[in-house]
Amino acid sequence: MDVYCGIDWAEDHHDISVVDREGTLLARKRISDSAAGLSELLALLAEHGDTPEDPVPVAIETPRGLLVACLRATGREVYPVNPMSVARYRDRHSVAGRKSDHGDSFVLANVLRTDMHAHRPLPADSELAQAIAVLARAQQDAVWDRTTAHNKLRSHLREYFPGFLAAFAGLDGGILRPEARAILAAAPAPAAAAQLSLAQLRSLLKKAGRSRGIDTAARRLREVLRAGQMRQLPLVEDAMGRQTLALLRQLDAACASASDLEQAATASFNQHPDAGIITSFPGLGALTGARVLAEIGDDRSRFQDAKGLKAYAGAAPITRASGKSRSVTYRRIKNNRLAAVGYTWAFSSLTASPGARSHYDRRRDHDDSHAAAQRNLFGRLLGCLHHCLLTGQHYDEATAFPATATPAAA
Repeated sequence: MDVYCGIDWAEDHHDISVVDREGTLLARKRISDSAAGLSELLALLAEHGDTPEDPVPVAIETPRGLLVACLRATGREVYPVNPMSVARYRDRHSVAGRKSDHGDSFVLANVLRTDMHAHRPLPADSELAQAIAVLARAQQDAVWDRTTAHNKLRSHLREYFPGFLAAFAGLDGGILRPEARAILAAAPAPAAAAQLSLAQLRSLLKKAGRSRGIDTAARRLREVLRAGQMRQLPLVEDAMGRQTLALLRQLDAACASASDLEQAATASFNQHPDAGIITSFPGLGALTGARVLAEIGDDRSRFQDAKGLKAYAGAAPITRASGKSRSVTYRRIKNNRLAAVGYTWAFSSLTASPGARSHYDRRRDHDDSHAAAQRNLFGRLLGCLHHCLLTGQHYDEATAFPATATPAAA
């Protein structure tokens, strides 16, 4: 294709530039962010040789949105270019710092004309993989929102109700537990909590879904909630209790969202053909597997080799060398979502895979920090996953971590 298109994206309109292989501007246009605007764009591209068999490639500064989704549906290659990269390319055309929307679209078109090989198009993922990506990322966002809401509520309770935190300090989940949230909703202040009877506590525990050890738990909670503690002034305490109820509603909504999205993400993931291969790896379940699939997709041509996948995930180190100076450090520019699930994956594999545990221990013996050893193990597992997805094989412990003959070889 000798024609290239650049789109400067905005909220309500988009600027289009079309150039040929010599860099000559063939057409420029501003379209609206609507179905009519999309029709105008496709008609403009058709005027300059766009066909279903040989579509015009498009460069744009965002990888998401309705316009991008519709362009991907046409089967064309869409190249998302980082705005910082566009700013660097802009200096090649105007050293005076001039900037305009039409100018940026022209720069984007020339990015493809000169350096298409250096940029990666959006992957041709299946519809199911794209749906899993939406659900898995939304669930991860809900988990982060839940953590934020929990931290806010916990910090607020420390200001006036430390006894409630002490009541659930030794339990898994702490104040995230359903019974903790049920009791706090019924008694958001120390005075009200101290007046709860055993019958009321038992009722709240049952309402929260607890079915065993109710009497023992109720007696323990009554004892802890009635213990002496430092208190705010009565009116201040009541006001802070009202604030607690508001924070608790946010936490309840975040917990419900995370739970609902988890069910939807795992249900969709289990329908994908790659689910069996991904969950065959130690440390990966349905939810973490959905997060991995959401970030790597199911387009086999997206990563030419395992090295590219590791760099994308931040599991491969980066070398900076200049003259006599040389440093090897971890990557800061990476897919943060994939890196986050990678840490969980590597950590869980330590107890599920003897080979992973041995690999981690060897890295620690070579003076790697915990985080560095985890990244190295994550990279090893990613390489195995890349191979298994390409060949359609399930994970095999003996192949992934073959036994070493001697300690020196290790």
